[in-house]
Amino acid sequence: MKIFITGGAGFIGSHLCEELYYKIPNSKLLILDKITYAANLKFISHLVKDKKRVKFIRADIIDSFKYKKQINNFDIAINVAAESHVDRSFNNSILFTKTNTLGAHIFFQTCLEQKVKKIIQVSTDEVYGEKLNGSFNEQNHLNPTNPYSASKAAAEIIIKSYKYHFKSNILIVRGNNIYGKRQFPEKLIPSSITKLLKNKPIEIHGSGKHVRCYLSAKDFSRAICMLLKKNKTGVFNIGNNKYYKNIEIAETICKKFGKDKKKFINFIKDRPFNDRRYSINIKKIKKIGWQPQDSLMNDLNEIIKWYKNNIKLFKI
Repeated sequence: MKIFITGGAGFIGSHLCEELYYKIPNSKLLILDKITYAANLKFISHLVKDKKRVKFIRADIIDSFKYKKQINNFDIAINVAAESHVDRSFNNSILFTKTNTLGAHIFFQTCLEQKVKKIIQVSTDEVYGEKLNGSFNEQNHLNPTNPYSASKAAAEIIIKSYKYHFKSNILIVRGNNIYGKRQFPEKLIPSSITKLLKNKPIEIHGSGKHVRCYLSAKDFSRAICMLLKKNKTGVFNIGNNKYYKNIEIAETICKKFGKDKKKFINFIKDRPFNDRRYSINIKKIKKIGWQPQDSLMNDLNEIIKWYKNNIKLFKI
């Protein structure tokens, strides 16, 4: 099985590459990554050593001429490449549209031209917008509320518009907030950890009462791998049903470090718009046998240890 993965040296991408490499033993991986601030070749160095099964291309997803011929007749292409930090998207929205929307469109069109058999677009639960009560299912309308989620929703609309014109196998996955090792310290969990490692206070937007679900990068990768093996198409939510307020996450991490939360948590100005609660229904993927195995609270000690040992990988 020949698999093409964009954004494969990033946080989520590197975990997915590992899952595909180890769980599909006969697979051959072609990994593409631009290596922006959030990616690192060291995340996949142990895979790239296997030159018989893994090849790496350093390139922008937009530069299709650098990978076009190499993916001819591939079995699977997975687009993980993305700009993903909401705060950055308010200040540099054009970059997000360029990578997340135009990049996804070019990726998809190139895959069609090269007769790739199955195409997977990694999206986000944020395309639904906030949900104060209940949960969104895969049939609900998209209502993005920031430039990041808008760029991901736009990519989905473009890709889904092909379903009648081309008889391609298209799969779109929408995940919760993903946590784990290797995540650049701009999201809440790694940012909180690295700030405390430097004896600096954690910064929390607004009141800190915004609610999120957290899914491990490993669970997310396991889900995609299962969907591949079962040859599923369409749209699948991939998530967890354990909810935490941002302030709860910050206070827990402070406790892990033995820090006084009153001294080491600072409340800062909120985003221009900050969704109060995200929630997705995961009944559809559970019906085919998947469910989350990991727990954020159980994994935090190991994640903190990883950042203590690898903080130098990030230029912060």
